[in-house]
Amino acid sequence: MARKSNRYRRAFLRNAGRVSLAYVLSPWGPGESLWGRELALTPACGDHHDLTPRQIEGPYFKPRSPQRSSLAEPRIEGQTIILNGVVLSIGCKPIPGALLDFWQADDAGRYDLDGFRLRGHQFTDGEGRYRLETIVPGLYPGRTRHVHVKVQAPSQPILITQLYFPGETYNRRDSLFDPRLMMAVKKDDGKALAQFDFVLNVD
Repeated sequence: MARKSNRYRRAFLRNAGRVSLAYVLSPWGPGESLWGRELALTPACGDHHDLTPRQIEGPYFKPRSPQRSSLAEPRIEGQTIILNGVVLSIGCKPIPGALLDFWQADDAGRYDLDGFRLRGHQFTDGEGRYRLETIVPGLYPGRTRHVHVKVQAPSQPILITQLYFPGETYNRRDSLFDPRLMMAVKKDDGKALAQFDFVLNVD
């Protein structure tokens, strides 16, 4: 099964022509540079152990967020980051039309509970891809930096999880932190770029 899973993974990456963000750095926060540290690829397909892990929803989710691929509204301060990835099935097939609903704190660690700042949903394209422009969230007591997301293939159960940043001092202090949910992040031409592929329990 493992050999078959690896074959599916290699074939998908070769056909899609995607380049892994293998080297990461943290452009925010003192003492957190990760020049040259290597990250594994985001989860492989074809094995239930490689499904994207679930996490708690937390208290700050709001339904009916606006549909948009950029949360970087005017007057929102913070380091801009662009997150790209693919939503995949167990068999490593892209899932078109999958729903992704993102929400997060601002750069001061505050959630907007009155409106929909730094909240939004989108759908994957015909090749299962998504792209989100947002900012790096701030810290708040008890939590490291993270982005919440709900992912749902059409007519399938919802996956609730959180994405994390590499090189954060508070990762090891956050009881919810899961290294399997860590994005690959790098800085390119002054921009922070991140990558994470979701693998859903869908045939």
